Amino acid sequence: MNERAILPWTDIELPEGLNARWYDGTGPLPDGDLDDVEVYVLPYDTGAEPTKLIARLPSLKLLQSLSAGVEKLLPLVPAGVKLANGRGLHDLSVAEHALALIHASQRDLPRWFAQQSTGSWEREHTRSLADSRVLLVGYGSIGRAIERQLLAAEAVVTRVASTARPEERVHGVGELADLLPSADIVVLILPETPATTGLFGAAELAALPDDALVVNVGRGSAIDTAALTAETVAGRLRAALDVVDPEPLPAGHPLWTAPGVVITPHVAGGSASFYPRAKRLVTEQLRRYVAGEEPLNVVGRPRV
Repeated sequence: MNERAILPWTDIELPEGLNARWYDGTGPLPDGDLDDVEVYVLPYDTGAEPTKLIARLPSLKLLQSLSAGVEKLLPLVPAGVKLANGRGLHDLSVAEHALALIHASQRDLPRWFAQQSTGSWEREHTRSLADSRVLLVGYGSIGRAIERQLLAAEAVVTRVASTARPEERVHGVGELADLLPSADIVVLILPETPATTGLFGAAELAALPDDALVVNVGRGSAIDTAALTAETVAGRLRAALDVVDPEPLPAGHPLWTAPGVVITPHVAGGSASFYPRAKRLVTEQLRRYVAGEEPLNVVGRPRV
């Protein structure tokens, strides 16, 4: 029987009637006869090379991404092929990382870590997350997971999404001009779309109060990098960034050394909790596919 699926792991339980070959995203692309492959689960976080295989699968019916954001995949998906994303897989990983970035910034952890390396014991009281006014921009499943942790820390959270949802107490992005001046912390969890690209430009950043913290765990393109660099180099705003634009941030870029800036290399979604959750999702998707049921997380229009 020819392979009907390409999977990134060998320890997935296959439903009866479905066999697979394995490709983890490293090494050369699979070769040989791929005409019968109907399901392709893209390896996670291994670069653009695995996407080249999509065009070589004439019988493809379901493309499963393990990322939450699939904006760069959309142009590559042939007509008639269903694209499913990894919605929910990264919620806790990204929420943990977002809170770690916020705590590191509010409690000045980089300063204390640097001080440890010199054996110094200089003390000073710091900012706090408790009672801080947090603007959460992007209220999907990851935004909800971040909110739960913010509320546990007794922060005051205001929800913002692409469009207002009054029944959920969610403001629309059109209200940002009124909301930004009272925010201590802004957390961005946005996909990359024409509407979100450059959403936080010079005017939006200027509307924030002095010493506000800008946190980005969505897509780097949501923030005008030049404007953020100017604000942080001047010391007026602080930033905690897991994503940047461009990415990776070039060596020598002023953001690396700007005061009050913490940068991590786009690692928020890849913690140990991700992999068992991803394997459970893939197992369920394969079961649904063989049973003729609708897959989970089929991508429609992005909603934030």
